[in-house]
Amino acid sequence: MLTFGIIGLPLVGKTTIFNLVTGKGAQTSQYITDKTTINVGTALVPDARVDFLGKVYQPKRLTYAQIQCQDVPGLKYGAGEEKGKKNQFLEDIRPVDALVHVLRAFESTAATNNKVSIDLWRDVEIVNLELLFADLELLEKRLSRLKQSKKITKEVAAEIEVLSKCKEAIEKEIPLANLDLSPAERPFLQHYQFFTTKPLILVVNTGEEQFKRHNYPQKELINSKAKTNGWEVIEVCGQLEAEISLLSPADRAVFLADLGVQKSGIERLVRVAYTQLGLISFFTVGKDEVKAWTITQGLTAKQAAGKVHSDIERGFIRAEVVKYQDLYALGSMEKVKEKGLARLEGKDYLVCDGDIINFRFNV
Repeated sequence: MLTFGIIGLPLVGKTTIFNLVTGKGAQTSQYITDKTTINVGTALVPDARVDFLGKVYQPKRLTYAQIQCQDVPGLKYGAGEEKGKKNQFLEDIRPVDALVHVLRAFESTAATNNKVSIDLWRDVEIVNLELLFADLELLEKRLSRLKQSKKITKEVAAEIEVLSKCKEAIEKEIPLANLDLSPAERPFLQHYQFFTTKPLILVVNTGEEQFKRHNYPQKELINSKAKTNGWEVIEVCGQLEAEISLLSPADRAVFLADLGVQKSGIERLVRVAYTQLGLISFFTVGKDEVKAWTITQGLTAKQAAGKVHSDIERGFIRAEVVKYQDLYALGSMEKVKEKGLARLEGKDYLVCDGDIINFRFNV
């Protein structure tokens, strides 16, 4: 299961966001601590399509897609000078597939007592510079080894050229995710787990009044920098989200409408993280269960069948595929089939987000 890591500096509300995303009850702190434990949980991916299919089929079980989430102990202010803690932070986030950087916009007595001011862009740069420096160090070591090779083959020369281009970008503080590489060049980066190739989402944790006004310190700057770098920005008010999470679905909708939003910030965060990880959902439906299955983009029908059960992949014959939008528009599978909109696809069919699939197989 692909994972996104929640990162950030102290007292920004990382663990609060983690608890809201996962439904966990990890302990939060109002003090700068030497916490070293990584909190791990699973986030359900909100999906209106699953809700609609549930109404159509009235199944015994309704199962949403899931992604894994980690609450990573953060860097302290000035931790760049504490090599051990910096290295531990980097090792903690190396395995995750995407980064969610929580930024504090809200006023906090705890932060004030710890002499931590509100400066969102400063906080972004503190973390990003550590990631850039770590990638630069790795590039320099790898290039040094390659250039010392006894024989510079065509493949080694090509890798040196690509990594040199990456090094130049990092030295200009350009994340590798923003580097324009050709399809032939990108594979050279796959084995290195570079930090700046990971998708980055900025979560601005606001105060209640800031959230209601849709405004916070440095908003224009953050949005401008995010647009330049291709980062997503999600506004969340952890305090309000905690209250919303206790409400019934009906009351939640009314509460959000009063705030002028359709979805909570946490729902939007999970959905954006799912998309940034390159994940899509296909659905299986029936009276027993309506389920969203998570796959990476580009999987074939036969490979998707293996996500349901290895026997289905092994005995794959055909996939009966219906587009969600067709079922939504017509209201029932019977009407979809009457219109001739159910298709039989072979093993090499590329599954699309929102496909409703019935696998035909024989073992």
